[in-house]
Amino acid sequence: MSKNLTTRADDYSKWYNELVVKADLAENSGVRGCMVIKPYGYAIWEKMQAELDKMFKETGHQNAYFPLFVPKSMFEAEEKNAEGFAKECAIVTHYRLKNDPDNPGKLIVDPNAKLEEELIVRPTSEAIIWSTYKGWIQSYRDLPLLINQWANVVRWEMRTRLFLRTAEFLWQEGHTAHATKAEAIEESEKMMNVYADFAENFMAIPVIKGLKTETERFAGAEETYCIEALMQDGKALQAGTSHFLGQNFAKAFDVKFANAEGKQEHVWGTSWGVSTRLMGALVMTHSDDQGLVLPPSLAPIQVVIVPIYKSDEQLEAISNEVDVLVKAFKKLNISVKYDNRTTQKPGFKFAEWELKGVPVRIAVGPKDLENGTFEVARRDILTKEVVSKDGIVTHISDLLEQIQKDLFKKALDYRNSHITEVNSFEEFKTVLNGEGGFVSAHWDGTAETEEKIKELTKATIRCIPLNRVEEAGSCVFTGNPSSGRVLFAKAY
Repeated sequence: MSKNLTTRADDYSKWYNELVVKADLAENSGVRGCMVIKPYGYAIWEKMQAELDKMFKETGHQNAYFPLFVPKSMFEAEEKNAEGFAKECAIVTHYRLKNDPDNPGKLIVDPNAKLEEELIVRPTSEAIIWSTYKGWIQSYRDLPLLINQWANVVRWEMRTRLFLRTAEFLWQEGHTAHATKAEAIEESEKMMNVYADFAENFMAIPVIKGLKTETERFAGAEETYCIEALMQDGKALQAGTSHFLGQNFAKAFDVKFANAEGKQEHVWGTSWGVSTRLMGALVMTHSDDQGLVLPPSLAPIQVVIVPIYKSDEQLEAISNEVDVLVKAFKKLNISVKYDNRTTQKPGFKFAEWELKGVPVRIAVGPKDLENGTFEVARRDILTKEVVSKDGIVTHISDLLEQIQKDLFKKALDYRNSHITEVNSFEEFKTVLNGEGGFVSAHWDGTAETEEKIKELTKATIRCIPLNRVEEAGSCVFTGNPSSGRVLFAKAY
């Protein structure tokens, strides 16, 4: 099955597109720019969702749901936000179709069913949520308000790619309101840290925490915190953002509260989100030319068991042994599948589960039953070993933990070896056009320089790392004074 996969070295982009489809994660739909997430892909997203939801609730957040549609006047209330998303908006203008008198069987828009006010299909929900908060917040006793929503959004992208950029995608968006600036900043940083924790400990993807430049900041935010990951082709991917909104939305929607002294003040806000783009990050961080490689914590199936037999009697004997094993795995919350399909040969099954990235495969045949052993294969490093039946459950449980750690370490080593400090623009271009990765360089802090570098190299400032060393230097492009290095990269 995986033999048909284009290799990463031949064409990384083609490899990615083929893998997403062949591993049954998603496919393009009959709607331009929109995807169908297939059951196997959705099972991975559900695992992400469940873990993140738990983390949000542990930090005091509650889930709610807000409308898909936003009246145009409401959308325009926060000017910067409206301008930032204007080019990506889908707009509803009418509410009814009718039969076309000139073309039987066809429908046309009923001109008499024009909406009094056009509705924007949400590209993000700040407007509808902050207009709602106006009614929810009266006093300091109502704060902080910590709300998250799991939803879909629409951004009318012209060039789309499965998971990475689609016209409609799934995400979560947190929207919080606070009594003080310090509390709102603390919340923004806290959620960036939650995302980083999730990416590293659950997805096994190392990330760099930082701040976006003013140019790259979320429209309507005072500050955008981000986590940036590096894919195997040397391109960066923004894996999550958390925004300190200041009082911008509170002022736009007149969201005020009475403080302890009874004085009216505008609240301070944040918003933060991650989306199904994380699925793309998962594929591109760990997978190989044989197919998907999934970290055990995200794999819908952590262990697959394949019987090897020649007769019904042999299959029955193997199945009896496997039943015991399956029950033992389930007790430990290890998700396991016994692939006893009689319609496919073992070789086909091995290739299929390899393509789908199942972390551990166990093969068992008549000889294994005689010897009291199982053949255990690791998907991440494609090795096999023979393991005694007696310690198999503990062995697999430990192995899954080891695979999770090893995947993170491999990705971290790759990322760390692809952060290159440069001091001249020639060096800058050489690194970018070579192996790529993050280029650490001095920048003079101006939007003009940032734009010029982007124009000449297609590289953007991915972030100003939170842990950067403040040091005097010269901008890599203009030679003007700089107070520290930032990370540039080509990005998805």
